[in-house]
Amino acid sequence: MSEDEIISRDADSFEMGRCDAHHPVIAAIDLGTNSCRLLVASVNIASLKKTFFRTRPNPIGWKIIDSFAKIVRLGEGLHKDDMLSEDAIERALEALAICKKKIDLRHVSRMRAVATEACRRAKNGHVLVDRAKAELGLDIDIVTATEEGRLALTGCAGILNSRIPYAAVFDIGGGSTEVIWLRIDPDGRQRPGYPILFEVIDSTSIPYGVVTMSELYAQFAASPEIHHDIRNQVREELDRFTEKNGIKPLIDAGKVQMVGSSGTVTTLAALKMGLPRYERKRIDGVFLNLSDIHEISQSLLDMGPEARAHHPCIGGGRSDLVVVGSAILEGICDAIPTPHLRVADRGVREGILSELLMTLSR
Repeated sequence: MSEDEIISRDADSFEMGRCDAHHPVIAAIDLGTNSCRLLVASVNIASLKKTFFRTRPNPIGWKIIDSFAKIVRLGEGLHKDDMLSEDAIERALEALAICKKKIDLRHVSRMRAVATEACRRAKNGHVLVDRAKAELGLDIDIVTATEEGRLALTGCAGILNSRIPYAAVFDIGGGSTEVIWLRIDPDGRQRPGYPILFEVIDSTSIPYGVVTMSELYAQFAASPEIHHDIRNQVREELDRFTEKNGIKPLIDAGKVQMVGSSGTVTTLAALKMGLPRYERKRIDGVFLNLSDIHEISQSLLDMGPEARAHHPCIGGGRSDLVVVGSAILEGICDAIPTPHLRVADRGVREGILSELLMTLSR
């Protein structure tokens, strides 16, 4: 699935799974600037400490038993007055209501719901939070950019390479982009859920997201000129970050890996692989060369809005967003020019689940 494709799987399409003290069910909701996403997982406590959210998860330790994602465009019009519109709030609440039904159906024992950039930025973000509590009984945390980045990192940690001493991990969202700079400790004591030990050296959040940029430039957002401008702006923003942390000399020495988490990155990977439809299992963990990223970005510009809208790995809801996203991605790659990028079809939701799993393992 691409990040913004509507996904709603009926309960009977999943194995219901056991739900008791030895097999609790946990859930994570990520309410972003563009979409509302849910993951529900069943946990086997007996095997929990062995492994979870690694490149090859232990299937008896945990399993995803339900998922849901829907485009809500919560950040629609936000750039005008820093206010969530009533229509956007209603769309978000409708999606959250579906999440709540699934959570109740699955008898979830522990969950966490977070809201990110749109609610952070909006002056009336509390209105949505208050209504979700009053109308649906959902507690939603409006997390900081630092917390959002940490959760995304936690979700992606399973595909870091312990043999490469440094890593840049990024997440292109609807309202902002988070970049985290890490040092890898290959000899450190492993923690449950983490294949390797790492230390966060620095992080940054830049105000470039696929929704905010698309709305800012309106009908010109998918034009080559705006694509070029966004790419350069992102590079300039991140050049200060890379210079501060001495990243480029480490790249030249072959000591840096890069992991990308977002619908933009996974969509570009699907396009590169020529998939007839999006398949998460084939995308998560694959590599994109720097030259591939630039080539696919150019092909998206050349494709035109109608062709993009009809492509099974893009869809009408993402026709312009994916072009803006590719410009942000190219700007990141210009500032952090590693030879290749590893694609993560994981993020904030997986990070939330991973942290919930750690609380169960204590």
